Amino acid sequence: MSLSFRQSDILNIARLDGRVMVDDLAARFGVTVQTIRRDLSELSDMGKLDRVHGGAVIRSGVSNIGYEDRRALNEEAKARIASACAQDIPDGASVFMNIGTSTEAVARQLVNHKDLMVVTNNMNVANILAENADCEIVVAGGVLRRSDGGLVGNLTVSTIRQFKFDYAVIGCSALDADGDLLDFDFQEVQVSQTILAQTRRTFLVADHSKFQRAAPARITSLAEIDTLYTDQPLPDRLSKRCQEWNTNLRVCR
Repeated sequence: MSLSFRQSDILNIARLDGRVMVDDLAARFGVTVQTIRRDLSELSDMGKLDRVHGGAVIRSGVSNIGYEDRRALNEEAKARIASACAQDIPDGASVFMNIGTSTEAVARQLVNHKDLMVVTNNMNVANILAENADCEIVVAGGVLRRSDGGLVGNLTVSTIRQFKFDYAVIGCSALDADGDLLDFDFQEVQVSQTILAQTRRTFLVADHSKFQRAAPARITSLAEIDTLYTDQPLPDRLSKRCQEWNTNLRVCR
């Protein structure tokens, strides 16, 4: 699909400013907001932009987009994924949940579970599950990353190593064609790898946008994941690899 002149201009604005807003673009180009929304959707389909509430942000392979913008990305898909994942976590389980807007969505689906113990390095997850009086919450210590409420570093890793979890619910920033889970923060990667070593079953929650992005740091392979919860089917080649790896796929539509 080729870019129209207006779409090319929109992309240049996004590269300069980092994000664009529908109302601003409609006024700038003298067209309707519906026309701009269609432009942004097409740019998103081409992998040029990520849609967020009210606009879009530039897609990058070396730095992540803002946390609030990520939270607004594919909210309905994340909710479906989170619901399916939470249904597979029984009452009375011990669970680790890492940093990410998708894991936060799972936390919201666990507020009515009974007798849970949740360990997390995500302050947002801890605050969400504070509503559940039947959930014991352990916050892994570490250095606070103010941008997203995450805790990272050696203290976080040391805390995680004190546990053996029934389930780990993790997210990632990107998932490539080889089935590798990728992230932007090397400290967060170290935390995720420690989680994988300390859990009996690992659930990955990742909507389809993760297949359209790139990130520089490798966490692990889908071969090490028990179940992937996503909202669209995987490419045929990767789906076959998951069968070989005994990685279950749950497409949540």
